[in-house]
Amino acid sequence: MKKAFFNHIAVGETLPPKNVHAVSVSMPTISDVIGYEEFDEDTLKVIKSGYPRFILHPYLKKLSSFIKEKYKISNIYEVVLLSSKKAVDLVSDKYYIYNKIEIDEPFGVILVQNGTTQLQKVLSYIQHVGCNLSSRLAEEYLFNEGLIDTLHKEELEDKEVSEKIVKETLANAYKQPLENIELTPSGMNAIYSVVRGLNSIQAHNGRDTLIQFGWLYLDTMNIVNHHFQRQKVFPDISNLDLLEEYLKDYGLRVTAIITEVPTNPLLKCVDIKRLKSLCDKYNIPLVIDSTFATPYNLDLTDYADIFVESLTKFASGNADVLMGAIILNKKHRLSHMNKEFFGHCEKVFIKDIQRMAFEIKNYEKRVKIISSNTKKLVDYLKTCPYIKNLYYCLDEKNKVNYSQTMIDDNSYVGIVSVTFNKPLKETYDKLNFAKGPSLGTEFTLLMPYTYLAHYDLIKTKKGKKFLENIELPIDLIRISVGTEPIEKIIEEFENIK
Repeated sequence: MKKAFFNHIAVGETLPPKNVHAVSVSMPTISDVIGYEEFDEDTLKVIKSGYPRFILHPYLKKLSSFIKEKYKISNIYEVVLLSSKKAVDLVSDKYYIYNKIEIDEPFGVILVQNGTTQLQKVLSYIQHVGCNLSSRLAEEYLFNEGLIDTLHKEELEDKEVSEKIVKETLANAYKQPLENIELTPSGMNAIYSVVRGLNSIQAHNGRDTLIQFGWLYLDTMNIVNHHFQRQKVFPDISNLDLLEEYLKDYGLRVTAIITEVPTNPLLKCVDIKRLKSLCDKYNIPLVIDSTFATPYNLDLTDYADIFVESLTKFASGNADVLMGAIILNKKHRLSHMNKEFFGHCEKVFIKDIQRMAFEIKNYEKRVKIISSNTKKLVDYLKTCPYIKNLYYCLDEKNKVNYSQTMIDDNSYVGIVSVTFNKPLKETYDKLNFAKGPSLGTEFTLLMPYTYLAHYDLIKTKKGKKFLENIELPIDLIRISVGTEPIEKIIEEFENIK
């Protein structure tokens, strides 16, 4: 019997497997996903790690207990760990929480009263702002205190050159000077810092409204809600006429327009030339989340005034570092005000930078292999009778807009989203790819997008109607195409014919 290339990964196993710093977790069946979303006890017993902004890392739990014991903190308080003391000030000022005792550690600690709505608000805010404590910092601290026996073995770049490697790679890819690049501990922290910077700069000009163009990633919208009293959402990026009409009346009040190119998870692509033309007409900065596009598939330097990218995805390729970046475009006057943006960024732990420096060296090569695989997978999926809908960057709806900024013919975004003609139990459950949150990995990774990102909407009639209105199918599977041999990827899909 022929040995399978892809094998079942048990629920709760880290993705990548046996990696304590993994940012994803295996959810191989739709029942596992539902169990996770509904806080099923049996499911949560095995899912002990996951995306660090959503699931508290085991090392952070251990460190939190140690801090509680070390400072003899009463059980009425929950010990919440943050990336820095600056982050503590940020959360304290927003929620009027001030520690009753002096805590001196190389990271942030805040004490929040248990059994209050405030605790959930604080945890949610930390998630949206992206100021979580690094698992590598927690690991090092626990090891030095003798609370764990070993450090995870992984390849790291030298401390002295790692930050330079990461920044130079991004500077060359985006064609920007080094001083226009800043690293952040997550993609969300990059977006948060840009939003804060824009708010403080543009408020002086009477501009107080931020436009979200397209149905953006949930946490992006939450950041905007936290920091702008006025915001306007245009869910349909194909309807630039509607935006144009709005700008005729309110264009001079708009702080910035933020959009994804292309969007997650349906790969919708805006007419970037027309959008930029509208921005220029009203002197509005355009912020582009280029995580999906990467600087190796699309050249957006003539259009974006500010880029934000989640380096956790394609730049890492291994789903084991949480990091983001802000790239200011030298063509825009805002690039001379980098302190206004970078001053809000949280500091990135050095070991995370060392790991990223090792991984980012293969960034361009990885993106191009994934692009080539994606094109071939799309060609195959077009022939499959079990595919109901196929969404990709060069599909009929997006071809014209996406091709405007393609770097070359091998510039497919490495994401394909599909719906099946069969139930998820007969498709998602049967495929032996890695299955869980995140994307951009060298291993093919499937995610039941709507179940994991919008489960609350699936549960109600009103929610389902809303999903229908934004054209987001409930049973959508997002495929992050890997670098494995494409024949093997296609062979695995053959199993559900």
